[in-house]
This record gives sequence, structure tokens and C-alpha cells, in this order.
Amino acid sequence: MERHGYGPDHPLPVKVSTRNLPEFRDSAVVLIDQLKTIYIDAQLELIETASWFTRLSRKDYQLALFFSLSSVDDPDQQLYENYTCGAERNYTGYCNRDLERRFDAQSMEPDQAKRQRLVWEIDRELQEEVVKPIIAHTRLATCWHKAVKGLTIPSNSIANGWRFEDVWLDR
Repeated sequence: MERHGYGPDHPLPVKVSTRNLPEFRDSAVVLIDQLKTIYIDAQLELIETASWFTRLSRKDYQLALFFSLSSVDDPDQQLYENYTCGAERNYTGYCNRDLERRFDAQSMEPDQAKRQRLVWEIDRELQEEVVKPIIAHTRLATCWHKAVKGLTIPSNSIANGWRFEDVWLDR
């Protein structure tokens, strides 16, 4: 930053836009505090949820903090949904056809250890290119009472398996 003329007496002013929900606001406040250490003077811009996705898709922000949640624990969902050329949730507009070919290669790889290495290489390249920096990870959990019977929580998603046809209370 100092090589580019920024420092304690001359910080870079930016707006950090995010949804006006507690988990987004809290994360944005932490981000803003962290940015101060590298001479970025960020101001928080809260956006109501009704306008949020429109603003993202129009790229109407300087810096946007958002969570890219998925309902399946598989690299394909994140890679194809967030990083392919023209993908609807690729809000930054990033496009790298060579990397997309590597998305396909990892997706078709039957050897899980080799697939994991390919995904780690792809992730490292995305992080080094600062495509969509990951600054936080969410942690979610599911709890239920011992009287709830027949509930099966899928191991790869907390968003699936909530139809309850085979669930009952044993009291």
C-alpha cells in the first residue's frame, strides 16, 4: 500500500457494502477493522435484502461482503456456480477458460485423492488471483431432542433431508 502512496496519513477510502442482517453486518465490521491495518479506510454501507442481489449482479459496489453458501459439500457447486464465465452468481465477472477446463477435470476424476489435489490447486490459484477472497467461514450445526426418531441428517449438507415423512416423536 505504501508503494502506491497510501499510509497512516493517507488511507485509501472505500465503501464495504453488505446485506443489512446481523451475520453480514458483524462480519463487515470485523473486515473494516482488519482493513485499517493496511491503510484502507472503509465505511460500512448497509443494503436491504430486497435490493442486495440486484446490486451485486449490477456490480454496484466498491467492495461487497457476502456469504457464498451452498447446500452440497462438493467443490463442483462452488466452482461452477461462483467462478465460471457468465455464471449468474459470479458477481465479480471473473472468467478464466483454462481454469474452467480444470473444473471439468477435477469433477470427472474418479481418484478422490487426486481430485482433492486438483481442487486444492484450483483453490490456490483463485486465492492468488484474488478473485473472491475468502475472509470467513460459517459454521452450522443441527440439534434435535432424543424423543425425535427417524431423523437422518445427511453428512454432506444441512439443507437436504428436511421432509420429515419418516420422523416421529417418541414420548
